[in-house]
Amino acid sequence: MKETVQQFYNPLILWYLDNKRSLPWRTTKDPYKIWLSEVMLQQTRVAQGLPYFLKFVDAYPTVFDLAGASEQEVLKLWQGLGYYSRARNLHATAKKVANDLEGIFPDNYKGLLALKGIGDYTASAIASICYDAPTAVVDGNVYRVLSRVFGISTPINSSGGIKEFKALAQSLLNTEQPGIYNQAIMEFGARYCTPQNLQCEGCIFAHRCEAFLRGKTGELPVKIKKQKIKNRYFNYVVPLDASSKTLLKQRTQKGIWQQLYEFPMVEASGLITADVLQEDPSVYDLISNSPTSELSLYNETPIVHKLSHQHIHASFWILTVEDLGQKGIFAHQIKEFPVPVLLERFIEDFGF
Repeated sequence: MKETVQQFYNPLILWYLDNKRSLPWRTTKDPYKIWLSEVMLQQTRVAQGLPYFLKFVDAYPTVFDLAGASEQEVLKLWQGLGYYSRARNLHATAKKVANDLEGIFPDNYKGLLALKGIGDYTASAIASICYDAPTAVVDGNVYRVLSRVFGISTPINSSGGIKEFKALAQSLLNTEQPGIYNQAIMEFGARYCTPQNLQCEGCIFAHRCEAFLRGKTGELPVKIKKQKIKNRYFNYVVPLDASSKTLLKQRTQKGIWQQLYEFPMVEASGLITADVLQEDPSVYDLISNSPTSELSLYNETPIVHKLSHQHIHASFWILTVEDLGQKGIFAHQIKEFPVPVLLERFIEDFGF
């Protein structure tokens, strides 16, 4: 078995050393920066996450700087990266490390796992890269490589599959240089053993890859189908008064975009007309205080914003009113608030 394991990790590490991308978190073992990069790259491509990593490191060079920021500042800087619970957990963990752990991250897998927002993958990555702990990472890239090379058809998102792949990954780990090995297998999955457009003939595992030898690369890994996509219909009412004020409200309820800001919103079961929208209590209150108000649809075709388990069909309605009073904010202040990327695009398009 030892020889077989070495035959797996030796060519993988050599491939990595010759082909790895030059990325800022690969030039350090600072657990703060490794943690920051790993959280940002959860469900996010490197090309998208890299600019955010650089922005965060510039704005918050240490965990103390991040802990001292307000949640609104953190969410604003995170804006556009998605999965905002990551940003809230990031901030909470920064405060925990800074205030309770004297700014020092735990140096072991179990200690890291106890921190908010850190699961098995992130704890394994930080522990192995920063502290040379012999803990194997398992992410989407690793699932793909292992399922194909070893011909495993167990669904990767089943409880049995999670255990099986974790055990296999751990058994293949190069315990002398676990951080290098973990980065190597993730890099290989991200850049070579990709979901589509494979070039298997030149692969370092072509001679032993079960999926390639059996013509099953397109079938592996196996994943249980996700839940049905839910369609939701959001009607954003954008109030504008004579003094160039508008109105934003914070989403405090659990679910998508928690703690972000948005214009007053009415969710419906489908597309609705202005007459129906005006009957909603939140809209009616705005109109009733302004006899000369006018409501008009900004986009005739709803904007479809696709999330992992739901599609948002967004309609923006412009509501002109006389005076929003103290509850309104001036239009030039709107960019100070963290908003979902859907609203960010509207704000840019509308010209606030």
